Order: sequence, then structure tokens, then C-alpha cells
Amino acid sequence: MFMVAFVVPHDPLWKMAFEDEAKAIKQAFGNTSVHLHHIGSTAIPGILAKPIIDILGMVSTLAEADAKTPPVENLGYEAMGAYGIEGRRYFRKIDSSGTRTHHLHMFEEGSQHAERHLAFRDYLIAHPKVAKEYSAVKERLTRGDAPTWEAYMDGKDPFVSRVEPQAVDWFRKLAR
Repeated sequence: MFMVAFVVPHDPLWKMAFEDEAKAIKQAFGNTSVHLHHIGSTAIPGILAKPIIDILGMVSTLAEADAKTPPVENLGYEAMGAYGIEGRRYFRKIDSSGTRTHHLHMFEEGSQHAERHLAFRDYLIAHPKVAKEYSAVKERLTRGDAPTWEAYMDGKDPFVSRVEPQAVDWFRKLAR
């Protein structure tokens, strides 16, 4: 079972880690158009985050993502299929020491799942007080002797469930 690398203070180098990985992924996709976004807590300055770079990729069709599975695997990713979210292709990358370093979430353009990830990220960046509240939740969940991945994920859910609809509404209003 994967244990959380647990949360650490924001590292400005995460942006460069995303950019480097995005270049490699775009090369793996070759002539297939893919739009890549840095998502998750490592994309939100000033908050605690698991030191795992989350990347959201958007393609015209999931068949395009499926066709690029072998080149993405050649970058060190493990293909996980939908992994619990219909309409997604999920990949995770683990380095030679066994540490998870990247997550790649592929969706079709226009996916509501992609929208909610981007909305949540942008909302927290634009609302620092809400971002600090999220960071405090993460800190509380990782305190103690033996925090687990499951407890961490389950513990974040009430916050995300409360804020995400507000974020999506806000995001859609900005897009008008």
C-alpha cells in the first residue's frame, strides 16, 4: 500500500518539475494535440502539499490518450485505466526509490471532471483565505504517529465537497 509522502511546505521548484514533465509528455504524444495543466496542491502557492506533481491532460478523444499509453509508459508511468473516474485515463509515476512523483489524469476536452480540477485550483489561487483553510485541513490530517493515505483522502473530502461547487460556479462565471 502506498503511504502518503505527507504534506510539506510549498516548493517553488514544483512549477519547473511540472514544466519539465509536460515537455516529456508532449514529446510522447508526438503529433497528437494534448493540453497539459499543473493541478493539485503543488500548483497552489503557499499551501501544504503532497510532493507529487499532478498533471491534467486534455485530448480530443480518449482513444487518442489510449493510443499514447505505450510512449507514456516509456516515460516511467504505470497505466491505471479510469481508476474510479469514468472518462479518465490515469497514470502514476514512481521513481527508482519507490517514491511516487507524478500523477497524470487524461480527459477529453470539455470534461466536467477536467473543469472541476481546473476550477478548484484557480479558485484556491484567487482566494488565499480558502487556500489557507485547505492547507490547515491537510496539516491536521497528517499529524500524529501513523496517518494513512485513506484517512488523508477521506478527511479532505468534506472540504473539497463544500468548496468545489463554489469553485466551479466561480470558474464558469469567469469564462463568460
